[in-house]
Amino acid sequence: MRKTFALAVAAVALTGCGMLPGQQGGGGEERQTQSAAEQEPAPTPTSEAPEQPAQSAPAQDTAVIATREVKVSDGGQSGAARAEITSLKRQGRTISLNWTITATDGKVNMHNGMGGGVLDYTVSAVALIDPVNAKRYRVARNGTGQDAECVCSDTQGQFLDKGAASTLYAVFAAPPADVTKINVEMPMIGVFTDVPIS
Repeated sequence: MRKTFALAVAAVALTGCGMLPGQQGGGGEERQTQSAAEQEPAPTPTSEAPEQPAQSAPAQDTAVIATREVKVSDGGQSGAARAEITSLKRQGRTISLNWTITATDGKVNMHNGMGGGVLDYTVSAVALIDPVNAKRYRVARNGTGQDAECVCSDTQGQFLDKGAASTLYAVFAAPPADVTKINVEMPMIGVFTDVPIS
């Protein structure tokens, strides 16, 4: 008799806690009659949503901290360009360089004009030069070996006509903390001296 009574009490207790099949849960938990996915349909992508680029430049400041105007030539074509550095910012152990190239005359080849070779469609040949410590900083890469890509802008297909501009960036290892100004070397453009690091 005691065993039968104990089993009946246990069955009532388990039913109240929702432990038996088909019973509502207890203890602050409720079983949903519909799953969350059935209650609210998942949003469907709209054609108005812009496609996200694979790699985008870090946010830029609007103030120009260094400028150079140069004549450029490429394969018999000549033109002129203005390069404006808008940011050289230290962030922990890295430093980010942001700049804009504007074609002021003719056509300017950004397609492979700042890369390390004919088939390099990036700005990987841009460098920082620390004259005090006699050190050159090359653009950071996302790995080692031949397949490592630079942490920088892609310029493929960019041939700038007069008035057109390209906004670019590159990331480097940061120089020592006591270095507050550095030289920036760019293919086609030349060297900016004493660019302040923020």
